[in-house]
Amino acid sequence: MTIESPAGASSAGRRHRVVVVGGGFGGLNAVRELADADVDVTLVDRTNHHLFQPLLYQVAAGILSPGLIAPALRGIVKNQANARVLLADVKELDLEAKVVHATGPDDRPLDLPYDTLVVAAGATHSYFGKDEFAEFAPGMKTIEDARFTRDAILSKFEMAEEAADPAERAEWLTFVVIGAGPTGVELVGQIAELAHSVLPRDYRSINTRDARIVLLEGAPSVLPPFDKKLQAYTHQQLEKMGVEVHTNSLATSMDHESITFKSPEGEQTIRARTRIWAAGVAASPLAKQLAAEAGLETDRAGRIPVNPDCTVAGHPEVFAIGDMVSLNKLPGVAQPAMQESKYVGKVIKKRLSRETDTAPFKYFDKGSMATIGYRSAVADAFKFKVTGVIAYAMWAFIHVLYLVGWGNRLLTLYQWLRNLVFTKNRNHRIITYSRAKKDINTGRIYKTGRLSAILPAVSRPDDLNRPLAVPTRPASETRSGA
Repeated sequence: MTIESPAGASSAGRRHRVVVVGGGFGGLNAVRELADADVDVTLVDRTNHHLFQPLLYQVAAGILSPGLIAPALRGIVKNQANARVLLADVKELDLEAKVVHATGPDDRPLDLPYDTLVVAAGATHSYFGKDEFAEFAPGMKTIEDARFTRDAILSKFEMAEEAADPAERAEWLTFVVIGAGPTGVELVGQIAELAHSVLPRDYRSINTRDARIVLLEGAPSVLPPFDKKLQAYTHQQLEKMGVEVHTNSLATSMDHESITFKSPEGEQTIRARTRIWAAGVAASPLAKQLAAEAGLETDRAGRIPVNPDCTVAGHPEVFAIGDMVSLNKLPGVAQPAMQESKYVGKVIKKRLSRETDTAPFKYFDKGSMATIGYRSAVADAFKFKVTGVIAYAMWAFIHVLYLVGWGNRLLTLYQWLRNLVFTKNRNHRIITYSRAKKDINTGRIYKTGRLSAILPAVSRPDDLNRPLAVPTRPASETRSGA
């Protein structure tokens, strides 16, 4: 099935067709930049929502509901008359025929002809050649990933509550996060707050403060791209929160019950039922496919090189932006994608006006930020290096500002005040895997390959015969210090 312009105009009378692949920061901002252009824009994405990835970890921690950071794409562009949204999975980019080949929700083929193509397909997880780790240490790039991570974390406290064997209970209460970039730091900080501040009152047979939280990083310090002052502050704050920080440490093997890593002290194994991957990213597979079509080579991270104006070599009508491209050694974060998308939108409009004086893309670095815990963050912005409460306030302001829609911004502020300030609770702590697991066992849904990482089947023979006798927690400990 071939989809032409929204009005179904003939090729002779139709407007210029722009197809945008990807509804993330890059794709969505490119569509918005073209709102006043005399073009027909088609935004195609495999999901129906725009995801604000920097706050994914707060969904995983139960602070925010998914809808606040993932508004529907159709709702965002509903007032943009020249734009439409298609829910489809792009499979191939035919640069010679100028057609995007995709499949719809029912897997039927869908062809999208274009005059100008903007590819902003983003990035996915990178396990640095050890893809088998994906089964044991899921990453977090989508709303589904965040929900599964939330299930994985919360279900382990439930299992610890039911475990009678102290050694087994310790395994359920051990959490290992691999990668100490912003996502890894923010995630271990939230797990620590859950275990030490939020959950102690909720359980009777265990003391959640006994949880062991481990952060592994292959580089010499946490937050590798940040200033050394901010790295030292972050390391110190994490240790104050009870997080074990291991730098210069590389994961070498893992299974559903343990992880082995190599550090300066030698090889170590930690018995842990939860492992979360936050160590690296790789460009979307579409980058490699696009590079092959254009006769180019991708870099080690799978990114395609682009010209200074973000076009693909030999194809001035094709733009590639965001995490999937290699341009001036820019980092794979939201800001380059947003700035590139607005630049590309302006270039397209200039071309339609037959202007040829297009300057190369120039990136303005607005800095980097990361939270560590409640009222603790680091920020490197506008030549200022800030820590603590001030950095936390800066981080909150910037992130709320970039959310889509005033309703989502106000509700996010409300959820932060409710969960972090007043109640010190997490009101989005639902576990959904249990129902899904029953559905799988009864054949009601297909196996996803995801549940095993949340609560793997018992693999040790002695566990099969060990009863889940709920231990008794001394009355003096039940409410003490909570």
